[in-house]
Amino acid sequence: MAKRNLTIQLDEATIRHARVAAAHRGMSLSGLVAQQLARLVEADERYEHARSVALEAMSEAAERGAPSWHREELHER
Repeated sequence: MAKRNLTIQLDEATIRHARVAAAHRGMSLSGLVAQQLARLVEADERYEHARSVALEAMSEAAERGAPSWHREELHER
């Protein structure tokens, strides 16, 4: 897949801490940001897939919940 540049603006302290975090992982700052964004996208895709599966299962489920009787039918007044 072709790569493109992305420009972001962060405060100096965040950049400094991010560079240290990347160095601890043996990565460049660009690599760390790319990895974290890829993880975020993958998590969103997994969530959407799970949501889709759950909604489909719910639509196919038998209806339940509301009673088929009315209170007045159970209690003579």
